[in-house]
Amino acid sequence: MLRRIRHRIPGSLRHRWKLVALCCAVLVGLGVGAADARIRPYVLGDQRQAADLVTEDIAGTVDLFDETVAHTVRLSYTDDAYERMLDAYFDEEEKNWIEADLVVDGTTVPSIGIRLKGNSTLMSLTRDGQPARGGGGPMGDAAAGPRGWQGDQQQAPQGDQQQAPQGDGQQAPQGDGQRVGGMGMTSLSGDQPEALPWLISFDHFVKGRRYQGYQAVAVRAAGSGTATALNEAVALSLVAESGQAAQDYAYTSFMVNDRPAKVRLLVEDPGQQFADDLGDYGVLYKALSTGEFSFQGEDPTEYTDDFKQITRKGSQDVQPVIDLLRWVRDASDAEFAANLAQHVDVESFAAYVALQNLLLNFDDMAGPGKNYYLWYDLDATRFTVVTSDLNLTFSGNASQGPHDNSSGFGQAMGGGGVGQERPGRDGGDAGPPDGFEPPDGGGQLPEGARQDGDQAGGGPGGGMRMGNTLKERFLEIEAFRDDYELAYRQLYQKLYVSGAAGNQLENLVATLGGVAGVDRSAVDGEASTLRATIESRQQSLASDAVITGVQ
Repeated sequence: MLRRIRHRIPGSLRHRWKLVALCCAVLVGLGVGAADARIRPYVLGDQRQAADLVTEDIAGTVDLFDETVAHTVRLSYTDDAYERMLDAYFDEEEKNWIEADLVVDGTTVPSIGIRLKGNSTLMSLTRDGQPARGGGGPMGDAAAGPRGWQGDQQQAPQGDQQQAPQGDGQQAPQGDGQRVGGMGMTSLSGDQPEALPWLISFDHFVKGRRYQGYQAVAVRAAGSGTATALNEAVALSLVAESGQAAQDYAYTSFMVNDRPAKVRLLVEDPGQQFADDLGDYGVLYKALSTGEFSFQGEDPTEYTDDFKQITRKGSQDVQPVIDLLRWVRDASDAEFAANLAQHVDVESFAAYVALQNLLLNFDDMAGPGKNYYLWYDLDATRFTVVTSDLNLTFSGNASQGPHDNSSGFGQAMGGGGVGQERPGRDGGDAGPPDGFEPPDGGGQLPEGARQDGDQAGGGPGGGMRMGNTLKERFLEIEAFRDDYELAYRQLYQKLYVSGAAGNQLENLVATLGGVAGVDRSAVDGEASTLRATIESRQQSLASDAVITGVQ
């Protein structure tokens, strides 16, 4: 046996076995000696070129994100593949990819990848009436840990809808599925795949393939008690109108196999194309709902739960983020005021913070879902904060002022202490969204929110992890007050006084009217609620000292 194996080894290698053995021993020694050493990647070539090889870009027949068009999207997959995907999620909480065929606006794209998308959105997912591991249906489960609230599981009556968090307390229209609690999440069922949140990847099974330049798109689940996500669509339009980076979106009729069509919001999943619009030479990072904005040492592996690098993998790493976290932690107030512009684009950041307040978005970078991206410009060596995930916009008190805290409702949900976003300079706190009533022993968190006992500085029982030191310090330090208020005034004029918010709402309502599967009564009801919120927001701010300039 040994002789047969020996003769299969090349003669030149047999003759030099001592040298080979010595090299192997040296490599083993180096591996042992460097076990605790930090390894940095070294990449040769032009690092200004993003490593994103595109082998096929499908043109299609209609601009995928033309928001004035009623689009059509159809998925086809085998029942066995779908059941295996559900098995993986319900048994192991794994979001496995399955292969499917896609027809978008008449163009067939075979062998695309699809998987479930979301965190707390999927807490309400049931299968044959049973929740997933750590789920518990719409209200979560007592044993859910980070995935849900601790407390007794509760089930809302079918069709019951509570007070809408939008505007001045008007009643929300009946949506698809049931709303639970003030957060207004919609129950999901494995028997209705057309209502589930999906991530569609054009290149998961065919590497290098794009559709009109897009690598992946998300099919958003209805949230905030809506059937059409009008609040999110209007907010996405207003982010773009403000001049800040915004994800592309469009409404589509969405069909799965032979099931009925359903209206869904299709949203760009930020990737290389999104990054290209941000700048010529930089790195895009996504903040993760499982993480926090805090310095945890120099080891990049300590940040895998906090940030995900989206672009330039292999040529860049997470070190710029680590450096930012360390500086924000260590800088005195004087140093922060004097040197923030070296680390963050101050003008852009002022506009970002002002916009979140104007849109009543309590789940921004300081919210429980930690919804934002960081763009690091490698030439300017500073960051820009980018808006993400707007499904909970227009969900606070419409009379909230420029210095009120739109994330403050977390205190009503069991949070508090260090790690919570603090009230504004004037002591204002917008509090929970109108109509929010946390149920006894449980409640629904926003997308990606966590509740557990190790919140930084939290007391017994923990609370939602909220707050962001960068945003807090920016708002607290007097040196940036003028930057923030100037941005606020300008955006108020641009988005509200100009009529942009109201006009965009009406445009979207008109588009929705042509989407197959639309529920006109739901659209009309949700539009009425949102219309009232926009009008109330504009009127309440008109006399504010920040807007009038009269202190």
